Amino acid sequence: MSIQSPPAPHETALTFSDNRLLMDLCGELDSNLARIEKGHDVQIVRRGNVVTLHGEAASRRMAAATLSGLYARLRAGRLVEVGDVEAAIRMQGEVFEAPMTTEQIEMFTSGQLEIRTRKRIVEPRTQTQKLYVKSLFEHELVFGLGPAGTGKTYLAVAAAVSMYIEGRVDRIILSRPAVEAGERLGFLPGDMKEKVDPYMQPLYDALNDFIPGKQLARMMEEKHIEIAPLAFMRGRTLSNAFVVLDEAQNATTMQMKMFLTRLGEGSRMAITGDPTQIDLPRGVTSGLVEAEAVLAGVKGVGMTHFTADDVVRHPMVARVIRAYEAAAKRPNA
Repeated sequence: MSIQSPPAPHETALTFSDNRLLMDLCGELDSNLARIEKGHDVQIVRRGNVVTLHGEAASRRMAAATLSGLYARLRAGRLVEVGDVEAAIRMQGEVFEAPMTTEQIEMFTSGQLEIRTRKRIVEPRTQTQKLYVKSLFEHELVFGLGPAGTGKTYLAVAAAVSMYIEGRVDRIILSRPAVEAGERLGFLPGDMKEKVDPYMQPLYDALNDFIPGKQLARMMEEKHIEIAPLAFMRGRTLSNAFVVLDEAQNATTMQMKMFLTRLGEGSRMAITGDPTQIDLPRGVTSGLVEAEAVLAGVKGVGMTHFTADDVVRHPMVARVIRAYEAAAKRPNA
């Protein structure tokens, strides 16, 4: 791929040498180009193997970088799907608009940061997600705090599966507080597992994305993977394990201290939660909020804060979160 001299002040022309890869880059009915046009506020015209960008200089630079990055991905033998296009658009916006440290720039220019699991390769889709994944592999205790849809738990579980596959840990332990979200569910039928499974379902969903079904069932039967309510952690020492506590904003101060002190030799912990979504009874302090304040700056602890800009679900989710954040800041809120 090459960038030609612009024929006009508001044009940038890019030439792609492989027409087959260019077709994959453009997407069905040029759908990928349409997303890049909307994401970077440019107009894109394709003639043969030449793609011409029209628009403001900064927008053209970002669009050109997005196209170049996706084309390089295809040349490396990877697929380009809708999520990859949206991630590339978002990443370029962060690179060009947000102040970045030398370390962050190096992370963006040194290639893809990825997590390999049995079923798929997971790639961070925002700058914050990249820093979070880097922290998961470098620190023994990591906090991921922020709104729903930012990939906090998903990436933590992916990192746990990856480290298990590599032999860096012997087991995976996933936990959540069994707290009802604003409504009383009453008594649930069945044995203990059947009673707590509804609370643990998001963790099962994540695991199913990374490990084939039969293998996952065997690993759980052999206790290489455990999913249990937070209350079941008391009295245990969790050695040589990757431990994830999800929805940690619903842990009390005592529960959080109890959980953090379970960390054993050769283990890692990831604590994820949204401090704005606390379902504890009124007057009960969230252990996550307190831990964030107490452990900030402690050696070996990684603290990653996500915002609405890191939401990778439907774009409407980010808009909803921003609307609630704006409402909370109003004087009469």
